[in-house]
Amino acid sequence: MDGTIAPRRAMPPECPRDMLRQPVHGPRAKPRPGGRLLSALDTWLNRLLLSGATLALTGYGAFEMHGVLAAGGITALQWLFLIVFTVNFAWIGFAANQAALGFLRQFWIDLVRARRVENEVPSIRTALLAPVYNEDPQNVAAALAAMTRGLSEQAPDRFAIFILSDTNRPDAWIGEEATFRALVEESLESCPVYYRHRRQNTERKAGNIADWVMRWGGDWDAMLVLDADSLIAPATMIEMARRLARDPGLGLLQTLPAIVGARSLYARLQQFANRCYGPIFGNGLAAWHGRSGNFWGHNAIIRVDAFAAAARLPELSGPPPFGGHVLSHDFIEAALLQRAGWGVRIDTDLTESFEQAPPSLIDVLIRDRRWCQGNLQHIRFLFARGLTWPTRLHLLTGIMAYLSSLLWLSLVVIGMLIAVQAAVTRPEYFKTPSLFPTWPVFDSERAVTLFLLSMGVVLAPKLLGWLAIMIRPARLIRFGGPLALTLSLAFELVFSVLYAPIMMIAQSGFVRAVLSGADSGWAPQRRGDGRIGFGAALRSHRWDMAFGLILAILSYELKPALFLWLLPVTSGLMLSAFLSWMSDSVALGGILKRLAIFRTPEERRRSRPAILAAYEQNLARFPRHTGAALSLLAGDPSLRSWHLVQLSTRQDVPAEFDVHSTLARAKAERSSDVSALGDWLTPAETMALLNNPILVADHLS
Repeated sequence: MDGTIAPRRAMPPECPRDMLRQPVHGPRAKPRPGGRLLSALDTWLNRLLLSGATLALTGYGAFEMHGVLAAGGITALQWLFLIVFTVNFAWIGFAANQAALGFLRQFWIDLVRARRVENEVPSIRTALLAPVYNEDPQNVAAALAAMTRGLSEQAPDRFAIFILSDTNRPDAWIGEEATFRALVEESLESCPVYYRHRRQNTERKAGNIADWVMRWGGDWDAMLVLDADSLIAPATMIEMARRLARDPGLGLLQTLPAIVGARSLYARLQQFANRCYGPIFGNGLAAWHGRSGNFWGHNAIIRVDAFAAAARLPELSGPPPFGGHVLSHDFIEAALLQRAGWGVRIDTDLTESFEQAPPSLIDVLIRDRRWCQGNLQHIRFLFARGLTWPTRLHLLTGIMAYLSSLLWLSLVVIGMLIAVQAAVTRPEYFKTPSLFPTWPVFDSERAVTLFLLSMGVVLAPKLLGWLAIMIRPARLIRFGGPLALTLSLAFELVFSVLYAPIMMIAQSGFVRAVLSGADSGWAPQRRGDGRIGFGAALRSHRWDMAFGLILAILSYELKPALFLWLLPVTSGLMLSAFLSWMSDSVALGGILKRLAIFRTPEERRRSRPAILAAYEQNLARFPRHTGAALSLLAGDPSLRSWHLVQLSTRQDVPAEFDVHSTLARAKAERSSDVSALGDWLTPAETMALLNNPILVADHLS
């Protein structure tokens, strides 16, 4: 590399496209033509089966619980317990029935349907959008390089990659420029790679995508949205483009991403659950969604015309967490597309679409805090005019994903209050005139039956996922065989039982924080490995441990049998710090991997997809560029020249007077050298200097 790069390689010429902001309420357009009549009939039949089975199961559970509580009369507190139980049971019953529907659909697909292999190049042009925000550029570049090579060979001139950076940390920004510059310069014209950095992170990822649509989207038919950890096989992306081109009424096509690359204990736990139970849930979703599917924010292809015309997010009145910009944008974008008549579909047969998992429990909780706020914000859309009823159900399931933890905690607390009331309150056996006393009686036999039913409903998706693998020998071998699969299921069940109450307490706290008006902000996700100290885990979970200990002591004092019933909850809480600390252990993850515990098909050498091998090989090609941003630019004239090219193609110019830029200029003029200047500037002032081509040219040359 000789140092300079043509401006056209920074970004292509702009081709603007209008993108009007949509209101919360709006008219519903007629569905656009597309799809097959038989598919539509199948979707409605699946919806009837799912709703009927869920209502029947919920009704039976509520009836049995009423019978348990009402054997000797029912109190107000028991009525409250019954109501909360019924809502929670309906939620888990819906999930179990959806899994059963998915099992049947997957069995049918495996039995009769074979995917056609096609070679024609898609008729539409697709831009791959890779939004990054303070990410590790080495991993992103390695993944994009693997995808670029296959696309340039298999579908030349049909695809291009746009790296859309929202990074707001100076060292991370210049480090990613140093890494992505190599990827941009080595890319071929048959599948070029471009890079753009935004000065302001307006509307987060949704705003990042919208900025591309409004500035460059007019030149493209479709956009395939990635995440920073996405990896999709070129053949899969080409097939996605073909399917979108063939169906003029389809606005969005979502794949079912599989988790890969897990090394820590908790990441491997998530990876196995995703690969074992994920296809069951995914097929269940696809069965009743039909063309009213959902969007998960990445690994999906979107028609640019449809997105620009219908899916720019509204701005919500009021402050965060319920007002301001829409945080969980993907659900709402799918809802707006459907309101405009576009189809949204999940195709579960599109394989080799991958993502990665957070490495530890604490990382999952950090992500969940943001997701909780975004999902609860969807309450503002739940009754919006013009939305389809499947959309409202999508929003409700997202909301219930977090409210269910609060309901579960409420069941535990109300159950304890009932037990305390029975233990300390003097019974009134002759409250009404009668020859016989009224005894406080529970139907213990019915209670045991209901408990077994509840456990069956909770475990059904896991068992169906296990069964779907066991009945397919080729699939079973890729999971390590029947013994490895069954042991993995058992270990996953034990760990899930232990981690579930920790998630319950944490998510209940998130709901409380959001309802009290706290804003989560936008923290970058940790995607790599790196141990969390036991002290940090202890500080994070000290209240969980205290609550679990109090619950255990109180239940034992009230009744030893109650202590045993609550042991799955209290044990996880009392061990929460230890469980959290061990969750990101790569050593434990490695031991289980060597024992074939939590093995997934992608880890078997013979069935390992080529795209994963290419990604791992590319990691060595893109070394990490660490160091202070100013020193990197000052010490590398070619990088500095490339950085200036990026600034010259921008539209988002700074304000006429910017205090950080003014201070950066003053400090730069008085600084003796670059190293001293870097120590003197604040992060905001460093960003201002790096965004100013005059200051970069004058003081870093």
